[in-house]
Amino acid sequence: MTDPGPRSLDELEARLARDLDLLTLPPADWVPPQDGVLDVAIVGAGMAGLTAAFALRKVSIAGIRLFDRAPSGREGPWATYARMETLRSPKTLAGPALGFSNLTFRAWFEAQFGRAAWEDLHRIPRLQWLDYLNWYRRVTNPPVENGTALTAISGDGSGVTLELTGPEGPWRVRARRVILANGRDGLGGPFIPPFWTAVDKRFWSHAHESIDFAALKGKAVAVLGAGAGAVDNAAEALEAGAAKVFMLVRRAELPRVNKGIGAGHPGMVLGFHTLSDERRWAYNQYIADSGVPAPHNSMLRCSRHPNFALLTRCPVEAAEPDGDRLVLRTGRGTVTVDHVVLATGFSVDWAQRPELAGIARHALLWRDRYVALGKEGGDFAEHPYLGPDFEFLERVPGAAPWLSRIHAFNYAASLSHGKVTGDIPGISAGAERLADSLAAALFTEDYDRHWQRLLDFETPELLGDEWTEAEGFR
Repeated sequence: MTDPGPRSLDELEARLARDLDLLTLPPADWVPPQDGVLDVAIVGAGMAGLTAAFALRKVSIAGIRLFDRAPSGREGPWATYARMETLRSPKTLAGPALGFSNLTFRAWFEAQFGRAAWEDLHRIPRLQWLDYLNWYRRVTNPPVENGTALTAISGDGSGVTLELTGPEGPWRVRARRVILANGRDGLGGPFIPPFWTAVDKRFWSHAHESIDFAALKGKAVAVLGAGAGAVDNAAEALEAGAAKVFMLVRRAELPRVNKGIGAGHPGMVLGFHTLSDERRWAYNQYIADSGVPAPHNSMLRCSRHPNFALLTRCPVEAAEPDGDRLVLRTGRGTVTVDHVVLATGFSVDWAQRPELAGIARHALLWRDRYVALGKEGGDFAEHPYLGPDFEFLERVPGAAPWLSRIHAFNYAASLSHGKVTGDIPGISAGAERLADSLAAALFTEDYDRHWQRLLDFETPELLGDEWTEAEGFR
């Protein structure tokens, strides 16, 4: 018989609890505690941080805590600068479920809206995905400190010290290991072309920022970029009543094929980090050079408006104020607008993360190991060159031996490890590999204590009254 599935979240949560019980999860805690020291501190409580926390729970590492600067329920980009109507990822992906069918988005959705609604759903609405992640957090129940920002990081041979500031003011946390699950801009921030830093800020915004789209009603707006962010921000301006929206694209053609989908399979997820430097760089560079197109429905969201204009081969060469407006000189002529949105993405830019200065001054970067010919000044050169366990490596051996205790589980790990640290398709595989690595590291560090525990173990299997020893051979 076909299982109709749970008919409510209560029923779904009961099934999930039974799954965990049948698998004896979490198993008994095995990591020897250290007074005042966390086993693992996780910076970020969005999707990556929550998935990493649950993966650690599966291997029974209990001394963890997550820190996120956002208010509870607002972690990640979903309710801030993400402006798409729906996710790009197919609805069928298991995402952060870590192999538990009753922890998937589909299970959560069907328990509330039914199987027929699931069949009718084309893509997952953005804010509904946030609702799902908030439920995921509730049922996996990690210890999260919201409203808490990292201000500095340092360490020594036995651990890492986090300087934090929260509702009660500044404080310190000591941890044996640290996971940076701090998102797309985790080791940098918005990429702003140098040209634009000289333009009066009142004329432009970056797509990563909070933008008052209502103030653009009746205005002429230019959006610079060719990807999903450009399309989403153009759509927001159009829907807010902008008189005209120009999407200006430097490329000769708008990207149409998402090459990343062609690289989405278990072999890539599990084996990418074992490739040579040259091959890892080549994969990432080819996808970046090809461009990632906006989703089909996002593009239609713009093109349904008659006051939307898409111009390719249209780089902005100069921007000059003209009263309260801005004159853009482009490769296809001149246009005057009221506001410009830079949908130019993110970059690994350590200067934008002063709290990570302690890492930046010591971390081995890709430019220290390998850079493709002609790409010496590109963004990839500044990415951290990570070890097999997502750990930072020292540029100068011995200068910062604590650096390998910090693990980058954010976008900047993609050059070293592929798309397993932030994208929905590979997030579970990445989190499980990270958790397994940390379990092995903690065991190795505590070997003497585990050895003594073995020597001290005296719980008998046999009590001595189960048999009678023979007096001899007869």
